[in-house]
Amino acid sequence: MSHTHLAESDPEIAALIRAEERRQHRALRLIPSENYAPAEVMEACGSVLNNKYSEGYAGRRYYEGQQNIDAIEELAIARLKSLFGADHANVQPYSGSPANLAVYFAFCDAGDPVMGMGLPSGGHLTHGWKVSITGKYFQPVQYGVRREDHLIDFDEVARLAREHKPKVLFCGATAYPRVIDFAKFAEIAREVGAILVADIAHISGLIAGGAHPSPVGLAEVVTSTTHKTFRGPRGGMILCDKAHKKAIDRAVFPGLQGGPHNGTTAGIAVAAKLAAGEDFKRYAHQIVANSRALAERLRHHGFDLVTGGSDNHLILIDLSSKGVPGKVASQALDKAGIVTNYNSVPFDTRKPFDPSGVRIGTPAVTSRGMGPSEMAKLGDWMAEVIGHLDDETVLARVAGEVKALCDHFPAPGVPVS
Repeated sequence: MSHTHLAESDPEIAALIRAEERRQHRALRLIPSENYAPAEVMEACGSVLNNKYSEGYAGRRYYEGQQNIDAIEELAIARLKSLFGADHANVQPYSGSPANLAVYFAFCDAGDPVMGMGLPSGGHLTHGWKVSITGKYFQPVQYGVRREDHLIDFDEVARLAREHKPKVLFCGATAYPRVIDFAKFAEIAREVGAILVADIAHISGLIAGGAHPSPVGLAEVVTSTTHKTFRGPRGGMILCDKAHKKAIDRAVFPGLQGGPHNGTTAGIAVAAKLAAGEDFKRYAHQIVANSRALAERLRHHGFDLVTGGSDNHLILIDLSSKGVPGKVASQALDKAGIVTNYNSVPFDTRKPFDPSGVRIGTPAVTSRGMGPSEMAKLGDWMAEVIGHLDDETVLARVAGEVKALCDHFPAPGVPVS
């Protein structure tokens, strides 16, 4: 995108944006929640739609002049309903966390029992973790994974659900590298009378592209971000069945939010249209193929992977056996042009800000057109860097090799002079 006017009025910010463009081009971005939004999504987000206030819903606004805004929001809703096969879609949540908070607000009162995957096991803060409002305002019950294989412990899920009778039961994760069995969660939720909420923020693009089973039809409510594997703008969405449409819409507005971000709504509509195409389906399946190829290469180099591998876009590396803290490894990889995030692993003995693991994913590198051969190179580089953490010569050489590879695979939507 052109920054001509910005460069004239605020050269400091313009320079920082250009520097970020260069960084996103020359680095291999492996944070699994990051991606590249297509240029057409970026154009929609940065349009005159940001000038318009639109409290309410299409046909029921509190401000006039909504003819075009209503049409855009209706398009976004219709496209998402068609793409996911849902009865209803709300596209106004500002992101995934507000979407989840709207679900609590729709169905729970203060102090009600709620249930979700614990953060140390791979869940999200908003699934009832103790430092989140969802863990302070409600009565959280947290399930986890089995110690022997780090897979979801459904015996524990069922036992805790029967004991605590949660109002809502969240399934979905931010650091779980295997397919989520929505049917098992639905069976448990039905037994205890809980509303099942599937948080698919990380995997919505995989679901849209047919590379992961869908929770629609099993979970009464589905929440998601609209970026990550979906490759849309930074926003949120809620899908639900007809019975819960009114409660969800009221919880979002006027319950939690004022006017929606109309540029984001347009970006969601554009992303949903792109996700319905054959190219996106191939992309979604390639994400999984790349993740498996990278996991296999890392195992070849002796890395311990949580659950032993990956069935989705995400890999969680446990560096305990290497004697390397995750934060140290992540910082060294960043110097070498490989961007990851340090992350706790199940049953971690280290603190969350200095954990044992590194979390990586393949959405962004797949968006650049990379495949299994590039994943093999990436695994080799990661092994070399983690084996030579303090060798600045090695880190610099790898960074140069990474940039050379990136030059052959331009990043979508990122202009580089």
